[in-house]
Amino acid sequence: MNSMIDENSLNMSGYSINEIYIGMKKSVTKTISEADVYTYAGLIGDINPVHVNAEYAKTTRFGERIVHGMLTASFFSTIVGMLIPGADAIYLGQTCKFLLPVKFGDTITATGEVISMRPEKKIAVMRTTVVNQRGELVIDGEATVMATK
Repeated sequence: MNSMIDENSLNMSGYSINEIYIGMKKSVTKTISEADVYTYAGLIGDINPVHVNAEYAKTTRFGERIVHGMLTASFFSTIVGMLIPGADAIYLGQTCKFLLPVKFGDTITATGEVISMRPEKKIAVMRTTVVNQRGELVIDGEATVMATK
């Protein structure tokens, strides 16, 4: 996957709701390659030329191919499934505001930070963000997750 997850952050048994706390924060970093975009496009069937046709993309307001917004946002799933809560997590919801395009070769960092909790229901809410290598916020959102332990 070419992503960088701090191995000390991994908890393959998952965090229980009692181990999760407001302010808990985890991130994953990935440089998005052309192969990543083409694999994603083929997998989901979104072959919009702004993503896969360099000549067409030159004629758009972006001036070059851009990464699918949902490919970029999919790294929130890595945070939920591998970091907070981790193994056995249930993803209940996600909002996303797509603020800037991600371009081929950009290095993105997706972060989840716990902002509220409902321990009696084993639910945590995280602010989810993606920034590029320049520190620009490209996606801002919120995830609702359940720790099953």
